[in-house]
Amino acid sequence: MSQTDPKALPIRDAATVIALRRRAGQREVLMGQRGAGAVFMPMKFVFPGGAVDPGDAEVALAAPISAPCAARLDLDAPEGASRALAAAAIRELWEETGLVLGRPGTWPDAPTDWQGFAATGHLPDASALRFVFRAVTPPGRPRRFDARFFTLDADQAIAGDLEDFSAASDELSHLQWIPLPEVRRFDLPFITEVVLAEVAARDSAEAPETVPYFTQDDEAQLFHRLGGTSPLTF
Repeated sequence: MSQTDPKALPIRDAATVIALRRRAGQREVLMGQRGAGAVFMPMKFVFPGGAVDPGDAEVALAAPISAPCAARLDLDAPEGASRALAAAAIRELWEETGLVLGRPGTWPDAPTDWQGFAATGHLPDASALRFVFRAVTPPGRPRRFDARFFTLDADQAIAGDLEDFSAASDELSHLQWIPLPEVRRFDLPFITEVVLAEVAARDSAEAPETVPYFTQDDEAQLFHRLGGTSPLTF
């Protein structure tokens, strides 16, 4: 049986949440560790996130992501991508950490994947998400994603206790809030280090004026700027 060429793997849309809070005058970021048996990035410390599900585009949001963020998310993407990506970000944050990004409300007809979220008495609210980075997994990896990264001011937007991970799935272990100056002591994927450098350079969870877009092939790494001018090569 011939082996599948990893370069031919489909690239799935994905959403990742960089949840930030401020304690004792410094910012902390929420991260967890992937399992040793994970196909993608085993044992690495990562942000909560994952692939967009087919039903995410149909989820009724109590409030959408901001118009500027939606416009950039919809660049070079199918119609309605911003809504699906925002919903996926909220769902993945809930599934992997048990934290609720929503506003009070009832949702009696919630889809199966959202019933646990709905049971908390909240509706998904994307208004606090800020689109800050986009990156495509390079060729040769066992899975490939076109990941959009969102920052979130957890102190302002999360409903409930920021230390309560009791409703989290087992996909991430060692969930913890890590001070930004200390986070590079952990075993991080390369792209996570790049994103963290961008986030640390700005003392705000707000979206930047132009969104970095990282791509890589066999010959070069490229930084595009969504909303900016031509790509920068390094």
